[in-house]
Amino acid sequence: MDCGIITSKTVLLLLSLIFWAAGAALAYVGAYIIRSYTNFEAFLEDKYVMIPAVIIICVGVAMFLLGLLGCCATISESKVGLGLFLVVILALFAGEVAAMTFCFIYQGKITEDLQRSMTDVFMKYDGQSTESVAVDHLQSQLQCCGVFNLSSWVSTPWYTSHNNTVPFSCCKNQTECTGQLDKPQFLFTKGCQDQVDVLLQNVLSYAMLVILGFAIIKVFGMLSVCVITCRCNDRRNGYHPIYN
Repeated sequence: MDCGIITSKTVLLLLSLIFWAAGAALAYVGAYIIRSYTNFEAFLEDKYVMIPAVIIICVGVAMFLLGLLGCCATISESKVGLGLFLVVILALFAGEVAAMTFCFIYQGKITEDLQRSMTDVFMKYDGQSTESVAVDHLQSQLQCCGVFNLSSWVSTPWYTSHNNTVPFSCCKNQTECTGQLDKPQFLFTKGCQDQVDVLLQNVLSYAMLVILGFAIIKVFGMLSVCVITCRCNDRRNGYHPIYN
C-alpha cells in the first residue's frame, strides 16, 4: 500500500471536516465585519470597505460545500471529483487572496476616511437628527468625546449655541455632569476617531489572520490532491482503496 496515498487521503478527509468548520467560522467573521461597519456607517463614506466581508461570507459558504465534495470524492476515490475539488480549492484560494488584498488596502484608508467623515458629522450635530443619534451612541458606547478629544467640540455650532457645553453623551455620569469643559473629571477625554480607528483596524487584522490560516490549510489540500492524482496515473488499475 502506497503510504503517500494513504496519508494524502487521510489529510483530505480531515481537511473536508475542517472545511465545514471553517465555512461556519468564515461566515461568522464576515458577518462580524459587516456588523462592525454598520455600527459606524454614519462615519464612513467609503462603502467599498464592505467588499472584504462579502468575499469572506461567499468563501465560507463555498467552503462548507467544498467539505461535502471533498468527503464524497475521497471516499468514492473519484478522479473527477478530486479534480473538481482541486479546482474549487484554487478558486477559493484566489478569493481569499483577494479578500486579504482588500483588507490590506482598506486598513490604510480607514484613518483618512474617518477623520474627514467624522468631522462633518460632528459639525452637523443638533441633538435630534439621525447622525446626532449616531454620535451620541458612539460617544456613550466607546466612552469618547469629540473627534480628536473633548476640545474638538469647541469649534462646532452646538458648543456655541448651547452655552459652551458638550452633549451629555460625553458625560461619565449624567446626573452630576453639566457638559462644561471646566469640569473634565465628569467627561470622557479620549477622541472618538482613535477609538473607532483602533476597533476597525483590529477587526480587519483579525479577519486577515483567519483568512491566512485557512489559505494555508488549502495549500495542504491542493498538495494532497496532486499527490493522489499523480500516484494514481502511474497505476494501470487506477485508484486503490485505503485498506486492502
